[in-house]
Amino acid sequence: MRFNRRFCFALLPLLASCQVYTDKPADPEMLQTRLQGELSLNAGQLLFRPCQEQRQFILKDNGASGLSSDANTLFSNGHSKLYVDMRGQLQANAQAGIDGQFVPSQVYRVQAEGNACNDINYARTLLRASGHEPDWNIAVSNQGLILNRSGQEPQALPYLEEQLPEGRMSLSSEANGQRLELWVAKQRCVDSMSGTVQHMSAELRINGEVLRGCAYLGGARND
Repeated sequence: MRFNRRFCFALLPLLASCQVYTDKPADPEMLQTRLQGELSLNAGQLLFRPCQEQRQFILKDNGASGLSSDANTLFSNGHSKLYVDMRGQLQANAQAGIDGQFVPSQVYRVQAEGNACNDINYARTLLRASGHEPDWNIAVSNQGLILNRSGQEPQALPYLEEQLPEGRMSLSSEANGQRLELWVAKQRCVDSMSGTVQHMSAELRINGEVLRGCAYLGGARND
């Protein structure tokens, strides 16, 4: 049988290209998941249990997310359980009685008040913002936004959204004889009344009045 050197050399680029695609590393962002659940402190370790689950994970925070610091501050104020909404990577862990470990890269919210695992509106909420003095809050979904202000009836309004650099955004509405603008930016924000830590600051401008507060992205959005 005659050996065809030309055919052999022709295969080399094809084999090389196969090697390139086989060795391509996975995108770390694709391996991340967003979870909500209960955070507790046991013998100096932060333990995380996802909502409606029995699995339990050690929280491994490298300090970049700030979660360990914020959680320890809330625990030091007498709270035994916290709610946390975060995104990160699930990894294996050999410790007995533990299902693995979770390494957070983004923390949307950590709070001590309320049972947020039972929030039926979370999955369809795009954004929620709130503030105090006077109290106000805005819930945003694909159907519109609902404005709640102290001493006033809730208002359902249409809105326009504008994406801005550095993860900022603006929502505006002109309806029922009033002008509303909500500006949010990716900046750690602490609720002055509850101590809840959220990953965005908020500024509400309504009919010339400026109100400030905090905000977080709901379950319908993962920006």
